Amino acid sequence: MTDTTNPLGLSEHSHGSDVQVPDSKRDTRTRSFDVADFPVPTGREEEWRFSPVRKISDFFADAATEAKLKIDADLPAGISVEEISLESAQELGILEPEDRAAVVAANRASAVTHYSIPADTELERAAIIHADGTGDTLGHGHVVVSVGANSKATIVVEHEGLARYSELVSLVVGDGADVTFVSLQLWDDGTQHLAQHDAIVGKDAKLKHIHITLGGDIVRLNTNVRYSAAGGDAELLGLYFADAGQHLEHRTYIDHNTPKAKSNVHYKGALQGKDARSVWIGDVLIRPEALDIDTYELNRNLILTDGARADSVPNLEIETGDIAGAGHASSTGRFDEEHLFYLMSRGIPEEVARRLVVRGFFNEVIQKIQVPEIEDVLNERIEEELSRSVL
Repeated sequence: MTDTTNPLGLSEHSHGSDVQVPDSKRDTRTRSFDVADFPVPTGREEEWRFSPVRKISDFFADAATEAKLKIDADLPAGISVEEISLESAQELGILEPEDRAAVVAANRASAVTHYSIPADTELERAAIIHADGTGDTLGHGHVVVSVGANSKATIVVEHEGLARYSELVSLVVGDGADVTFVSLQLWDDGTQHLAQHDAIVGKDAKLKHIHITLGGDIVRLNTNVRYSAAGGDAELLGLYFADAGQHLEHRTYIDHNTPKAKSNVHYKGALQGKDARSVWIGDVLIRPEALDIDTYELNRNLILTDGARADSVPNLEIETGDIAGAGHASSTGRFDEEHLFYLMSRGIPEEVARRLVVRGFFNEVIQKIQVPEIEDVLNERIEEELSRSVL
């Protein structure tokens, strides 16, 4: 069917409980904290074939570096921060990474920065963590956020400045907890940022994970979710705007390994300028034990100028016939001329009409974020991007 609310004319489809998708190798990838378990990527691997591997080759080197981000945190009552060892972090139940760069970051970070929220705690406001780059020397980081049972929290991490930064972010969401985690990539030109975000979601817990990527030369972000018990709900939202020469890559993986869980992935991006590049890879695995789950993933890309390229690859693996629903959709295209004609026929100049279409395209995701602390900066940055566009 055609989604008439989509200015790109997206064609969507769903998989019912009687549909089986052929097996793939997604669930057999290495998971480990041992760097030796991961060969150095060449760019020919499935998980690296879209990435500019040669430009980030030193991110794979198992070597210590001195660079660190400058952290300024505004934390409300109820959340504490401390430095712990990697061994202590593993005892919290964090997931093992699947990416050599992330494993190197975990092992070469000077310490693990642990933000902790105890059980039965509701933060009165969002925790804001501002991370500022300090130059073009490669640095490593490992951040762990653990949220106790039946707690509610919003954590926002803002990245700005110039940096070459590799990190692992590990989220542990306790039973019945409700967590929103927002990562803003507002980097300066010249920044290279690789990150893997791994989340384990507890029984009847809710996780809303949000990536906003508007800056940096090369940004590659992986987000992986698993469930520790039945009833978990994960929502992954993303928004990106690639300019000339930027490579913005987002990968999501939902591992449905428990019954009665839910997941929803919704990423949208716009591209403008020569050699602007975006990549979105969405993987969902529904294991045999994942009975009565419901999942959907969606990616839409809006091409504003010639010379830009967007790759969008949704993958859905179903290993059981007893599911509530599973579907995916993706699209890449230009403006729908009918939308432009409609606006212009009502006296709106063409340039303004085109900007309105772009704002409306992004607004679908912005409305779902529901974090007032980032709405103003997000809208301001999008306006800056639009002011540079040739519409």
